[in-house]
Parts: sequence; structure tokens; C-alpha cells
Amino acid sequence: MTEHSYYVYILANTFHHLYAGITNDLQGRVFQHKSALDPKAFTTRYKINRLVYFERFQYVRSAIAREKQIKSWNRVKKIALIVAENPTWKDLSEGWGEATEPFDEGKMRLPEGF
Repeated sequence: MTEHSYYVYILANTFHHLYAGITNDLQGRVFQHKSALDPKAFTTRYKINRLVYFERFQYVRSAIAREKQIKSWNRVKKIALIVAENPTWKDLSEGWGEATEPFDEGKMRLPEGF
């Protein structure tokens, strides 16, 4: 039996607009977001193309449950999750394909307390 991996991921732009999703092909899905092929897509309109967080799951049901949990959180809790694992908001997909726009720390808008 072939083992599959499923990923819950969070993308951000330089202004820290967030998008959470699920996929079984993280590299391919991130490439789709970076390619911005659908002009009406939320991630395209707001240039949300920086992979700032992801988790790997063996079972799709576990990944779906986690995605639903994260999507139900408020913005502050999502940012806390990202900052705990990736405090500099580095693009974790850097080097996977197309280049992203440089990250400008001056544009960071973290909630109070961070």
C-alpha cells in the first residue's frame, strides 16, 4: 500500500493577509498559488504567495479536521501559530520555483503583543 501525505498550509503576503488550505501535493499547490493563474482568486488578488506554515498528515481526515480548526480561528491565533514556528515569516517554499517579491519587514502588521 502506498503511503500518502496530506498538508495543511498557510500562505501570506507581505501585508500578512492569510490563506489556509489543504493539499496532497504541497510543492505543486504552492506553485499554483505563485503562478496566479486565476485572476479572481483571493490569493491572486492579494498576492498571497508566501508559504509561511505547513503541517504534514498521514491521513486525509486528520488534515481536513486540522484545516477546519485553523480556519475557525481568529487572525491573532493564526498569527501566533505562524510566529511560533516561523518567527521571521520566511517563505518556506523559497527555491522551489518562481521567485517571490522581497519581504519588507516595514510592512509587517502584527497584532499588539507580538
